[in-house]
Order: sequence, then C-alpha cells, then structure tokens
Amino acid sequence: MATIFTKIIRKEIPADIIYQDDHVTAFRDINPQAPVHVLIVPNKEIPTVNDIDVQDEELVGKMFTAAKKIAATEGVAENGYRLLINCNRDGGQEVFHLHMHLFAGRPLGPMILRR
Repeated sequence: MATIFTKIIRKEIPADIIYQDDHVTAFRDINPQAPVHVLIVPNKEIPTVNDIDVQDEELVGKMFTAAKKIAATEGVAENGYRLLINCNRDGGQEVFHLHMHLFAGRPLGPMILRR
C-alpha cells in the first residue's frame, strides 16, 4: 500500500511541491514547525533509515543535494537551516517513508520540538 508521500509524489493528492526530479520530491509541511518547513523524500519508498541499503546511498545523497538547492531557493542558506530525519516511532517518525525535514526562517536554538 502506497504511503501518503508516495501519493504526493505521484500527484494523486494535493501538496505544495516546491522541488521534484527523478529521484527526490520536496513539499511544504502542512503543519509547519518553523517559517520554512519542507519535507524532502526519495521517490523510492524506503520505510526508515534502518531500511537504507548500499544501493540507496546515492539516492540519500541526492536528498542532501536537494536540501542545499531548496535552502538557496527559499533564501535561508546563508542564515542557516536544520535538517532532521526521524527513525521509527521512538524517534518521532510518523510516516514510514524516509523523509528529511528542512527547518529555517528563524533562529532555531538547540531543539525545534520539546515534549
């Protein structure tokens, strides 16, 4: 069964997609935790960091390259941004499709979320 992120990648459900290529898709989070909050996902479904294989190394690298491009496009590269990847439930992962959060637009301090 396809994840919500796969449905966004396929444009089966609406999202504010700000970057997409053959490997990676990025879109604005619907519940932003910072002025700029973008999710960067591989177009290939990989459930968690624990499921990354050697053949996925280049794909994961493309997620970071996309983050760099997005930070520049969003005008936050110079001041700085945070990249965050959660893994499994105790790590805070809610959608089991590997994804990276890009937070920016204000000083973020030591943590974004405190619970």
